[in-house]
Amino acid sequence: MSRRRSSRSSAPRTVVRILLGATMTWAGISHLTVAREEFRAQVPKFVPLDPDVTVLASGIAEISLGAALMLLVRRQATVGWVAAVFFTAIFPGNIAQWMHHRDGFGLDTDTKRFVRLLFQPVLIAVALWATNALRKRR
Repeated sequence: MSRRRSSRSSAPRTVVRILLGATMTWAGISHLTVAREEFRAQVPKFVPLDPDVTVLASGIAEISLGAALMLLVRRQATVGWVAAVFFTAIFPGNIAQWMHHRDGFGLDTDTKRFVRLLFQPVLIAVALWATNALRKRR
């Protein structure tokens, strides 16, 4: 019975993990191509690198993490923690976009930019849940 329950709970996690990985991979590719300027709006002024270098580096990191989420099944808990740390690390960019009233990705009002901030903790939670990172840590 516990085996059956375990396999039922793993299917939704697997689907969400694959979707998160695919979304991150797509977002990373867009860092390097079509949405480079949009992502530059999120680079905080305190980052010592050129904004374009920051966008390119974060895009490469996002592609790598997305691929790892989809492919490294045996390391999924570790990858989940790394993704959670990544989402935490880029959060200041979202705060900077809100605080400095920078448009990007259709976030053209302070309200929209503020609401966007609420989704970052959700992404962190999804990364940890989908990879079962919290359970495997115990």
